[in-house]
Amino acid sequence: MTVDVRTTDPAGEPRIVLEGRGLIKEYPAGPRRGLLRGPARMRAVDDVSLSLARGRVTALVGQSGSGKSTLGRMLARLIPATAGSILLDGREVAGSGHAAHRAYVGDVQLTLQDPFASLNPLRRISYTLGRAVRLHQGVREADQVRDRSRELLARVGLHPGERYLDRFPHELSGGERQRVSFARALAASPKVLIADEPVSMLDVTIRKEMLDLIDSLRRDEDLAVLYITHDLGSARRYSDEVLVMHEGSVVERGSSAQVIDDPRHEYTQRLLAAAPDPASRLH
Repeated sequence: MTVDVRTTDPAGEPRIVLEGRGLIKEYPAGPRRGLLRGPARMRAVDDVSLSLARGRVTALVGQSGSGKSTLGRMLARLIPATAGSILLDGREVAGSGHAAHRAYVGDVQLTLQDPFASLNPLRRISYTLGRAVRLHQGVREADQVRDRSRELLARVGLHPGERYLDRFPHELSGGERQRVSFARALAASPKVLIADEPVSMLDVTIRKEMLDLIDSLRRDEDLAVLYITHDLGSARRYSDEVLVMHEGSVVERGSSAQVIDDPRHEYTQRLLAAAPDPASRLH
């Protein structure tokens, strides 16, 4: 498959923090029949390479089943790659032990599409954030843990933080739960935030607020952000670079304006044609 690649012209050299090189993910697809021997394999991600830079948002766009969430989970090291390599700060990530994984997730955090599913429904928010503070910041004193948790909630727009700490996830709105997920991610002081469809389950009225929050975190925390979405309008407005995935491969990439305003690949053109108004402002 031909990939249309156009480079952007950022001011200065981008500070690459996370790279994926030739990433492949295969799954068993049942036994082969006839003359073929051995189990069949289904390739969910097919030889994808990408780079994430500090202070920049890269949007990974595609329809459901295109492989974009699988790629995000590989970069977060929630699932292993079948082939390819991941580099953090220019060094290939190796090792699968507990210590190596903890060090990696301290730098690369993932927030999921469904915040309710990612928060323990039996635990108060104080426990969820407090555990992250203890794990990633080494704070042990209960009062200090609570203070840090309040600060994290305030950072993601939940004021006053004390009001939320003793609540359970079901007592919060979808937007509030997603903000708690971002607060938990920030507890690690990460270099990279992988946001997998972070607003798709939220009401339209609060989607812009959440995307504005991601944008402010990118700027204020100097984060490299991978924004996984099927929403071309938000990709156009909030990202610096867009990668379009189709059937496991990246078929087009370039600046958000280039890809969305002047798409060259047939699949990108079909996505744009199916969107109500991908260049419109969010409401």
